[in-house]
Amino acid sequence: MPIPSDYLERVYAGVLGKVIGVYVGSPIEGWDYARIMREVGEVNGYLQERLGRSLILPDDDISGTFTFVRALQDYGYPAEITSQQVAQTWLNYLVENKSVLWWGGMGRSTEHTAYLRLRAGIQAPESGSIALNGPVVAEQIGAQIFIDAWGLAAPGDPARAAQLAYLAARVSHDGEAVYGAQVIAAMVAAAFNERDMGRLLDIGLAQIPEDCLIARLIADIRAWHAANPDWHATRALIESHYGYDRYGGGCHIIPNHALVIMALLYGAESFQRALMIVNTSGWDTDCNSANVGCLMGVRLGLEGINAEVDFRTPVADRIYIPTADGGRVVTDAVREAVEVAAAGCALAGVPFSASKGGARFHFDLPGALQGFAGTNCQVENVAGHSGTGAHALAIRYDRLASQSGVSVGREAYPATRGGGYHIEASPTLYSGQLLWAAVSSDAANCADLSLALAVQYYDASEQLATARGEAVCVKPGEVRELSWRVRVPDGCPIAWVGLELAASGDEAGTLYLDWLTWEGAPEVRFTAPKAQNARWMQAWVLAADDFIPGGEPEYWLWQNTGTGMVIQGLREWRDYTISACFRPHLARSFGLAARVQGLKRYYALQLAADGNISLIRELDGTRVLYTTAFNWELYRDYALTLQVAGSCISAWVDGELICEVDDPQGLAEGAIGLMVEEGRVGCGEVCIRP
Repeated sequence: MPIPSDYLERVYAGVLGKVIGVYVGSPIEGWDYARIMREVGEVNGYLQERLGRSLILPDDDISGTFTFVRALQDYGYPAEITSQQVAQTWLNYLVENKSVLWWGGMGRSTEHTAYLRLRAGIQAPESGSIALNGPVVAEQIGAQIFIDAWGLAAPGDPARAAQLAYLAARVSHDGEAVYGAQVIAAMVAAAFNERDMGRLLDIGLAQIPEDCLIARLIADIRAWHAANPDWHATRALIESHYGYDRYGGGCHIIPNHALVIMALLYGAESFQRALMIVNTSGWDTDCNSANVGCLMGVRLGLEGINAEVDFRTPVADRIYIPTADGGRVVTDAVREAVEVAAAGCALAGVPFSASKGGARFHFDLPGALQGFAGTNCQVENVAGHSGTGAHALAIRYDRLASQSGVSVGREAYPATRGGGYHIEASPTLYSGQLLWAAVSSDAANCADLSLALAVQYYDASEQLATARGEAVCVKPGEVRELSWRVRVPDGCPIAWVGLELAASGDEAGTLYLDWLTWEGAPEVRFTAPKAQNARWMQAWVLAADDFIPGGEPEYWLWQNTGTGMVIQGLREWRDYTISACFRPHLARSFGLAARVQGLKRYYALQLAADGNISLIRELDGTRVLYTTAFNWELYRDYALTLQVAGSCISAWVDGELICEVDDPQGLAEGAIGLMVEEGRVGCGEVCIRP
C-alpha cells in the first residue's frame, strides 16, 4: 500500500490521541459508571487537578504500546515478525517487577503470567495460550491495550495490521482478546484512508471469524446505536448483556471492547465526545480511552483533537516509557511518532526522511512542543522560521532585562519517580556530548539578545545547579547556530536542557528555536554519592536485586539468582571506551557491558567461576566471541576495559590486552552496564571516554 503524504502527521495524531486518552482516563481507572456519574459527572477533560493527581505519569497503556513495537526495529523490519521475536522484545526491555506491566502475579495479571512463562523458557504463542493459562487469564484486555502501534505502522493496510496484531497479541493472550486486538489494529490502519465509521467497523470485522463473540458483540452495539440516540441507553444494554459480572478476571476484553465500539459510534466526528463517552462509561477507562483516542486521532487528524477542548497544551507531548532502555524513558509524542512512522516506511519499502537532519527536538509538526516550557516567557509552535523545516518553537518574552532566570527547555531526567508504574531511567544527555541548537531573532525585536545553551544537574547534595556554554549575541533578524560541549561535575546527572535568554532592553520580543540536539559519546566518570537514595544512584536502571554506594569501592552490586545488571546511557552511543575496577566478593560471574540495548542485547567482558574470561555477545542467545583461561581470586581488584569502535571490540584486564574481535553482524550502538551473576561484586568509579 502507498504511504500517505501526511503519514507522519497522522501517526503523530494517533500517538497524541492515545496519550491524551490515557491521561483523561487514568484518574478514574476501575471506577464504574455509577460512581463516575455520582462523583465527577460526565468526563469532559482532564480530572487530575480536581482529584489531586499528577497529569504526566508512566502508564502501561503507553509504555507497552511503544515498547513492544520496537521488535520491528530490533529485528530489521522483517516482512513477517514472529510471536517469539515480540516475546524476546518483552524479555529484553521489561525490568521485572518494575517497568511497563502490572506485576500482579501468576494467574492474576495476564501479562505477568505470560512474562513468567517466557522466563521459564516457554515460547510464544504458547506463553499466552488458553491451553496453558485458561480462558479467563488469556482473554483479558491487555492485547487490545498494546495494539495501536501495529495499526499505525501499517497505514491503509488493515489486513497486515491485523496479522501483526495477531502475532504480537499471542505472546500474552488468546481467543477473544486477540480478535478484539485485531479489530482495533485494522481500524487504526484503515483510518488513514477511510473516515466513515461504519466502513471502518466492517473492515475490522473482516479480519476475524464471523461467529466469534467479538463479532456478535459489535453487531449488537451497532443495532442498539441505530435504535437509541442516547448513548446512556446503549451503555445500560452493554452492562446487562456484556457486563463485568458475566466475565472473570479484573478487566476482561468483552465488556471493555463493547465500550470502545459504543464510543466510536456515538462520538461521530467529535474527538472530545468520543473520549467523554468512553470515560464516563467506566471500567478500564484509561485503556479504552487510549484505543478510542488513537483511532479518532488518526481519523480526524491534529485539528480534530483540539476542535472543542485544548487537550494538547497541558500535555505538551510529554511521555515516560520506563524500560531497560533507560535513556529513552523521558520521551515525547513526536519522537515516538517518528519511530513508528520510520517502521511503517521500512515495512512498506519506502525511505523515511527525518525532519531537520534527525534533530532530537525539531518541532516540525503542527503544535508540537516536545516537552519544552518557559520560565518567565511563553512558548508556542509556529509555522515558518526554520531553515529546513516547516515549523519552529516561538519563545515570547516581555521586559526581559527586568526578569530573572529567563529560560526555555525541557526535562532530561525524570523529576518524578512515582505514579502507578515505577520509573527506572537514565538521563538523556551527558557531560562531554556536543549540544547544538539553531535559533533566529524576530526581525521586529528592538534589542539584541544574549543566549547561552544551558543544563541543570543534580550536584552531590542532590540540589539543582546550572552549567552553561558561552553566551552569544543574536541581533534582530539574525539566524545563529549555537554549540557547546557540555561539562558538568563527575557523576552529576543532567536533569534539564535548554536555553537561557537575556537582553539589554525591556521591550517584548520573540526568539525562534528551530531545533536542538546533541551527538557523540560522553566523557564522564560515574562516581557514587554517600546517600543510598541519591539521584546519582537512580540514574542507573536497576535490573538487579540491589545496587548501593559502597564508599570503598564506589558501588556494591548483587544478584540472588540469574544475572543482574545496572545500565546507564543512551541507545545511540556508538564508539567509546568504558573501564571500571571490580572486586568480587562472591559471584558465578561478573563483568562490564557495552552497547547495551536492554537485558538481552549487549557485549560483555566476563570473568567466570569456571576459571575463564570471555567476551560475549548477547543477542537472541549467547555467543562467545573469545574465551581463555583466567584464574581470578575473590576480594582482589580487577581493572576491566572494553572498547567498541565500529565492528571491532577490544578488551583489557589490568592494562593487558586480552582480545580484539571483529563482529560486523553484531550491535552497532548502545549504553553501558555492570553485571553480576549469583553473587556480590564491588565496583570502582566507571569511566567512559570517546
